[in-house]
Amino acid sequence: MEVIVKIGQFLLSLSILVVLHELGHFTFAKLFKTRVEKFYMFFNPGFSLFKFKKGETEYGIGWLPLGGYVKISGMIDESMDKEQMKLPPEPYEFRSKPAWQRLLIMVGGVLVNFILAFVIYIAVLFTWGEQYLPAENVKYGVVCDSLAESIGLQDGDKIVSLDNQKVERFYDIIPDILLNSPKSIQVIRNKEQVSVNIPSSFVPGLLAHSSKGFSASPVFDVRYPYSAISIGKVIAKSPAADAGIVKGDRIVSVDSVSFEYYDQFQEFMQSKKSENVQVLLNREGKSVAVQLAVGEDGKIGFYPQMEAGMFEYSTLKYNFVEAIPAGVNKGIDKLSSYLKQFKLIFSSETKAYKSLGGFITIGSIFPSVWNWEAFWNLTAFLSIILAIMNILPIPALDGGHVMFLMYEIITGRKPGDKFMEYAQITGMVLLFGLLIFANGNDVVKWISSLK
Repeated sequence: MEVIVKIGQFLLSLSILVVLHELGHFTFAKLFKTRVEKFYMFFNPGFSLFKFKKGETEYGIGWLPLGGYVKISGMIDESMDKEQMKLPPEPYEFRSKPAWQRLLIMVGGVLVNFILAFVIYIAVLFTWGEQYLPAENVKYGVVCDSLAESIGLQDGDKIVSLDNQKVERFYDIIPDILLNSPKSIQVIRNKEQVSVNIPSSFVPGLLAHSSKGFSASPVFDVRYPYSAISIGKVIAKSPAADAGIVKGDRIVSVDSVSFEYYDQFQEFMQSKKSENVQVLLNREGKSVAVQLAVGEDGKIGFYPQMEAGMFEYSTLKYNFVEAIPAGVNKGIDKLSSYLKQFKLIFSSETKAYKSLGGFITIGSIFPSVWNWEAFWNLTAFLSIILAIMNILPIPALDGGHVMFLMYEIITGRKPGDKFMEYAQITGMVLLFGLLIFANGNDVVKWISSLK
């Protein structure tokens, strides 16, 4: 069911983005009296799921959810309609329009994506506000994995600053390290401030960590006191279910060992893989003892449930007027953040290309339960990604057409139709190669996640 919810959110988000992006091209084409022959959500090689014709335009839904398209008369695009280009140009065709009009038609989709992202962020901030966990409220410090420990961080460290600049939001720490390359982390350890150096190898390590699977645990996360954890959902046919453990139970001890923090319990259970253990439970104030066999993965089969209000979150509320600049600023911040992420792909040191993902990666970022706030935030961010990817100067993308149009405007010379045809084919080969590579990475991640 969780997978279906993720897929549903992804397809709805993709549909909204594709339709509005293509509507941007369509609107400018109509504004300049350019004929649009087709307007499709998703591609339709061979056949369409649904179509109808109104006026001179065929509207439809394709079966291949890799994007969408508008087919504009007199333009060399992914349809590769060579026969039309052999005929004399008509006044209503794209190739007959002035260069500045063709330029606006081509940037129309990207422009709509940027505007859409800002509008969504404004609406989200006005409707829900913005909630975050202040770093200073992570009162029990962090719990670290081996990568964090390798640079000198320890369980229980309270992160206060990066390069002596105060950290405001806890969940911005990792993105800040990844994108802004600070040289040190300042933490409170045993009531004293300690500075931990961040080696140049840490960012590649972070990226390699993220490429291992679709739900890789963070290199450090909030540390929870054990007393605040109870049994949430019990997994069917698990050691916990077989032993009669139920939702709401609290594990007091395992083999007479008690714990101060939840990560200590997890570490202890890892040392008991495939062993029988004696578990003492607190069930509605009564002690219940059960015996069970720990799984080969060191788990017994339940989801932990944290006591409500354990950490104090901050919430920023906005009226409509306040939400406008706040939403625009958030959109600009997300745009800047993504550009920095994109820059990492071309770094030989980070090897970020290994963490590139395809449709499974994108779908996996949506929550497993339907959440409209999360849905719209993710849709806004994906709209920014779609805009940036489309404006890249690669033939077959909007940015490729813009590049050739700018050449024409500057030099006064229009590239020949044969050149544009070859450029389009080259761009499509590059794009399909990138598509295969990104989705191939997804397959590798999926296989790794099964191990």
